[in-house]
Amino acid sequence: MSKSQFVVSVHDLINKPGNMRETELDFHLDEPLGDGAASVAKGVLLELDLRLESVHEGILATGKVFTNATSECSRCLDPIKLPVEVDFQELFTYSGSSEDDLKVQDDSIDLDPAIRDAVVLSLPFQPVCNPDCLGLCAECGVKLADDPDHAHEVAIDSRWSELQKFQNKKD
Repeated sequence: MSKSQFVVSVHDLINKPGNMRETELDFHLDEPLGDGAASVAKGVLLELDLRLESVHEGILATGKVFTNATSECSRCLDPIKLPVEVDFQELFTYSGSSEDDLKVQDDSIDLDPAIRDAVVLSLPFQPVCNPDCLGLCAECGVKLADDPDHAHEVAIDSRWSELQKFQNKKD
């Protein structure tokens, strides 16, 4: 088993169907979660409410993760902090039937894949500071929320540029 910070001992629950244990864990992340537009940075506090249940097939881990992700607004590029609150449930089997199954190894379970999948998949693909964000001007980059009346002169279609020369000669 890899040395993940999310390894939890389940020695007291192995082969005891019906037994359950609830716990709260806090971790400071050793490595970031996610590498898209939004991510949870290394060193950020991750809080975990966890319930471990012994079942015939293995250990059922049910949890809720609380943390904060950071990003930039995809419209105006302001930095934003995104609260993350996500649930997960995963069965760790005693003897997996496929290599994709998560397994109980050395009287422990590694919650890293379950937590990583839950958190990363909950992060927005295009985060925004608020749903009504106006973004930036496509021509000059001015933040439209700061200047809602911002406007530019209508550009002349390049197909009519030769006619513009006649107008310039007339003036």
